Amino acid sequence: MLSFLPPLLRALIASTALLVNTLFWCALLFLFALLRLLLPFNAARRVLDPVLNWIANRWVTCNTWWMNLTQPTVWDVQGLEQFSYRGWYMVNCNHQSWVDIFVLQRVFNGRIPLLKFFLKQQLIWVPVMGLAWWALDFPFMRRHSDQVLRRHPEKRLEDLETTRRACAKFALVPTSVMNFVEGTRFTPAKHAAQNSPYRHLLKPKAGGLALALHALGHRFDSLIDVTIVYPGGAPTFWQFLRGDVSQVVVRIDRLPIPAEFSAGDYSGDPAVRKQVQRWLHEQWQRKDALIGQLLGASRPA
Repeated sequence: MLSFLPPLLRALIASTALLVNTLFWCALLFLFALLRLLLPFNAARRVLDPVLNWIANRWVTCNTWWMNLTQPTVWDVQGLEQFSYRGWYMVNCNHQSWVDIFVLQRVFNGRIPLLKFFLKQQLIWVPVMGLAWWALDFPFMRRHSDQVLRRHPEKRLEDLETTRRACAKFALVPTSVMNFVEGTRFTPAKHAAQNSPYRHLLKPKAGGLALALHALGHRFDSLIDVTIVYPGGAPTFWQFLRGDVSQVVVRIDRLPIPAEFSAGDYSGDPAVRKQVQRWLHEQWQRKDALIGQLLGASRPA
């Protein structure tokens, strides 16, 4: 444990370890991704996809190693019981920081299949990682404003088709589909601009989750609802590398997915849309109350 070192030195060690770890495993990942590209049929994908996922999991494992080495963070995690590495899961979580991704990967590594995130289209240009996300079949989504969608309603079909193609690949090997339904990271400014009805959350957007449920709902064993709380405040990634995060609190709940969601047409049936939105709103009400309780319990008396 190097927590006795100055924060800047810890950050330099952590950054170097992350960079070396990423370059090493990505080089191996790209080799097998190229092989899969040369063998574009499902039989090859069923063999090569688990190899690619194994490589990504080793990257996560090594990240956990340098996190343990450099960070004095106290981890308070509850609810990890009764999951299977051979299952299919929809994972839903509140979103406050890029650190959330590292938290989720650390908590679930080796317990459920590799988390596959829905990403903004622009992130494919991130050096090294953009290509790695592509190799791992992370779906890249085009985000259109409400104004654009009103002028060009046909653009709604772009994300639907992207989701369908991604889920067709996910159906071949056990997968955990990760969705930040708030669509962006929580900030007080965004919270105020939305006039959000929740105290600690932005309004959830059900569309992406509903599309995935419709495309792959028959495969999902359940929905994993994750709540992440940083009692010291949501950290930046630099603060995370410095080891400034004193505590991370994670609560995990496993919820059944209503069977009708996989059969209903969210985009075309207003009744289905309201049903999914109501289901998600009830989850968000519980999550908002839980965050308040956890923040209250973490404050000194």
